[in-house]
Amino acid sequence: MALPINIDALLNGTAVEWERIEFKEGWNAEEVVQVLCAFANDFHNWGGGYLVLGVKTSGGRPILPPQGLQPEQADAWQRKLLELGYRLRPAYHPISEVATINGKIVLVVWVPAGEMRPYEAPLSLAKDEKRMSPYIRIHANTIEAKGNLKSELYSLANRIPFDDRQNGSAPLAELQPILIQNFLSEVKSNLAAEALRLPLDELGRRMQIVRGPQEAPRPLNVGLLFFSPAPARWFPQTQIDIVHLPQGRGGDQIIEKEFKGPLGVMLRDALAYLRNNVVTQFTRKLPEQAEAERYSNVPYPALEEALVNAVYHRSYEEREPIEVQITPEEITILSFPGPDPTVNMEDLRAGRAVARRYRNRRIGEFLKELELSEGRGTGIPKILESMKANGSPEPQFETDASRTSFLLRLPLRPNPKAGPRVSPIVTNPVTPSKSAGIGNMLEAGETLAPRVAPKAFQQLKVSTASLILSACLEPRRSSELLQILRLKDRSHLLSNYLNPLMKRGLLARAQPQSPKSPTQCYIITDAGRAWLSTPPSSPLG
Repeated sequence: MALPINIDALLNGTAVEWERIEFKEGWNAEEVVQVLCAFANDFHNWGGGYLVLGVKTSGGRPILPPQGLQPEQADAWQRKLLELGYRLRPAYHPISEVATINGKIVLVVWVPAGEMRPYEAPLSLAKDEKRMSPYIRIHANTIEAKGNLKSELYSLANRIPFDDRQNGSAPLAELQPILIQNFLSEVKSNLAAEALRLPLDELGRRMQIVRGPQEAPRPLNVGLLFFSPAPARWFPQTQIDIVHLPQGRGGDQIIEKEFKGPLGVMLRDALAYLRNNVVTQFTRKLPEQAEAERYSNVPYPALEEALVNAVYHRSYEEREPIEVQITPEEITILSFPGPDPTVNMEDLRAGRAVARRYRNRRIGEFLKELELSEGRGTGIPKILESMKANGSPEPQFETDASRTSFLLRLPLRPNPKAGPRVSPIVTNPVTPSKSAGIGNMLEAGETLAPRVAPKAFQQLKVSTASLILSACLEPRRSSELLQILRLKDRSHLLSNYLNPLMKRGLLARAQPQSPKSPTQCYIITDAGRAWLSTPPSSPLG
């Protein structure tokens, strides 16, 4: 069964953190059952982990290419995994995939956090062994939980993080298969090839974003946040508000931008706007030096990490948006609530803090797979390092005594009096046609569709196609596209704009089985994303 992760990235430690992966060269049933128990208990709310069989290690890291397994070994070990699942109390069954890496077979076992923790495993698999004990992961080690650790584990029994809970209000159909398929394609999962052919219930269960009885499956909150076209329907104020105050907080001029949609889309659109409209590069000629100094008003890596952290760590139970304020002196990012009580603020300001528990374990998993987040405990150090390397003042981290909010201040480094301004930043730019919100494209003067198309209209302009596909980076209803293109006739929109793009596989209906659904949306495909990267110069005939 294909897993919703890229196996190559997993083995190289770029998909999840090393602490969440256990490599085994061969089969040791006792060790395997204890590893399964530890990952299922998810002591730190990391989201479980992965057991990879058929891989040697050196210093805790895999030796690649892997040693590999024989096909009959992989089949036999999968059957043994089923047997071991019944040895846990309560019973627990992971999900596995037989993968081929560099021509070698490995068995990858995904062990998501269990719904019925704490789990216990036998101390040994001897025939007369009856003693059971819980196991947990501490760093990269599987240990028996004793004393205070055991008490703490048992206290977590009924505390499932919000993002990993079933949503009792949203229907299963709120999850859009095309959004799931786009995600799986982006992370290069083998499951992408099956996504649109599988029933939504089965696809969701394999993604671990659907739970519940077969007769009444329910989406998990994390599934709605990433794969619903409008998460704010279920979690009000799931949005990023950017407020630009060019004259400062006492001035009259205010520019406001609002970003909504699936978390990945919302976050990327907001980052693209900030990179294209806020981050600016300057040069300064230094005396007695041939090379001029180049720096930014704010380093983009710090800004990116700060906003990703806010999306990752905010509470989606609180009806408060993430607010980004931009003044001539600083950029502030406000989110709710504040840091976990286990985090020491002095350690956080020094870049040394590591939370004992993570508020949104599943959101962190998805952000990491999308390469928007690097890993636990890396965000604040990256912000500090980026600001220092840019010559910027130190960032400031603020919260109140009750930790109801978290405010990050990024002071702007001013434009030097000597030396021209170079703008906007051009290192690895994010172009509006690929990522920016549609409002930015309209402001940039993007060519719009003709208000009244001639009867002989047969070709779709590249600029118009780019506009539609960029708008559909998040699901769009036909009413929204009519407004964006400044058209009035829905049938005209469909026949002359949307159908040509769908015919070429660049655009798709979010509900392909119900083309006339009143909630129908349109979403870009992988082919459409590729086309946006290198659009042709001639119209689409």
